[in-house]
Amino acid sequence: LQLEEVIGQMLLDRKLSISTAESCTGGYIAHLFTSIAGSSRYFQGSIVAYDNAIKKKLLGVNPVTLEEQGAVSEATVKEMVTGALQALETDIAIAISGIAGPGGGTPQKPVGTVWIAVGDGKHTETYLLSAGKDRIKNIQYSAIYALDQIRKFLLKYY
Repeated sequence: LQLEEVIGQMLLDRKLSISTAESCTGGYIAHLFTSIAGSSRYFQGSIVAYDNAIKKKLLGVNPVTLEEQGAVSEATVKEMVTGALQALETDIAIAISGIAGPGGGTPQKPVGTVWIAVGDGKHTETYLLSAGKDRIKNIQYSAIYALDQIRKFLLKYY
């Protein structure tokens, strides 16, 4: 079974719904979920908030957070999770923001820096991923890593 199938079954067994708030993965996590037949029973939707204006407008990310911490930060993905839970009305949400590359990195946040948050309104778990310099591999690796964090979150809290 693929990881997205395992998570789908876990969500069905627990009668939970999920949504995504994606930046650097551009909807790839949502694509993985929707590639599974019957995923509409637990997957509600996604907000691909690639631009900071969308993070603010649709996910309610505080402009101060973006200014002081940056789009690729723990604080930003936490706020993205909260926004996705509210906007898409799901039990669980995952948010991801990172620097896919090959450009855009800084010494403090090099290419491959990815922040992930999974939350349910009561608990939020965050993860910092340091991937490589290949854009497509970073997107794919980050998405699979994110799915595994959902699996671990479900096992821990549900």
